Amino acid sequence: MDQVTETLAPGLPQTVEPRNPGMDLDMDWVRAVQANTSAIERRAATLPGRRSVKKDYQAAWLLKAITCIDLTTLSGDDTEGRVRRLCAKAKQPVRADILEALGVEGLTTGAVCVYHEMVPAAVAALEGTNIPVAAVSTGFPAGLSPYRLRVAEIGESVAAGAEEIDIVISRRHVLTGDWQALYDEMREFRAACGEAHVKAILATGELGTLRNVARASLVCMMAGADFIKTSTGKEGVNATLPVSLVMMRAIRAYHERTGFRVGYKPAGGISKAKDAVTYLALVKDELGNRWLQPDLFRFGASSLLGDIERQLEHHVTGAYSAGWRHAAG
Repeated sequence: MDQVTETLAPGLPQTVEPRNPGMDLDMDWVRAVQANTSAIERRAATLPGRRSVKKDYQAAWLLKAITCIDLTTLSGDDTEGRVRRLCAKAKQPVRADILEALGVEGLTTGAVCVYHEMVPAAVAALEGTNIPVAAVSTGFPAGLSPYRLRVAEIGESVAAGAEEIDIVISRRHVLTGDWQALYDEMREFRAACGEAHVKAILATGELGTLRNVARASLVCMMAGADFIKTSTGKEGVNATLPVSLVMMRAIRAYHERTGFRVGYKPAGGISKAKDAVTYLALVKDELGNRWLQPDLFRFGASSLLGDIERQLEHHVTGAYSAGWRHAAG
């Protein structure tokens, strides 16, 4: 496991990679973007079978996945107590005896993600760690509250101590092809974040086509997004491999054109360890090893950690334990 543990400790995005400053909206580039849906779906369908890993290699990938999790609670019945428990799990995501058997120390999740009201509790619970607090914002999940309030909400979360802000775009701008409006909105959201990093949630399940996903990804990066994220987790369809392939290709094209790396975050519906490995393999294939770090890749998940911990215990002991023995909150 030694070759894996060298890069397990997550660092704050602010200290690792130069931020994407954005660029002027290039409509020629946006209009030129296409998506071959059938080819994308065929490529995505082959991934789970071709990128299967076992034994020590699987354990290493799962440890990597933990460092890239935005451990999340976004429920209407969230309490400060629940958030404190979630933060405790973020600081100690796997039982100490399992980590000791694997020869791993200092493992944490990439971040904790909460609603604005829970930001102070999360910041207090994570004090003294390098685990950032991410806050969902801008009228999450629909993004249909008054515009000035959406911008103000960002400022409130930053003032409360959130170091990352997950904003939701106005889907109507994508569906009507109003790319200038999407660019201007994203640009203002980025400015309101100040030093906090901004993740642009595209809500890809509501954008209609993969071409729309590709164009929206590009426009948000042009406007200065630090990350692009698939979903709020509240849509009927959330993260999928075809959508992920499209968004990663957009990230790659943007990096090739500008030299700036933008992060990627699939969110919603990723609850099994084997799925996490598949997503990591896709990142490695499409973007390379540099993106396999928490400053450039995150899972938005609430239950994924529990299944990963079960798989790691099986790797160590040879027996599966009940899921309730690895509660994530």
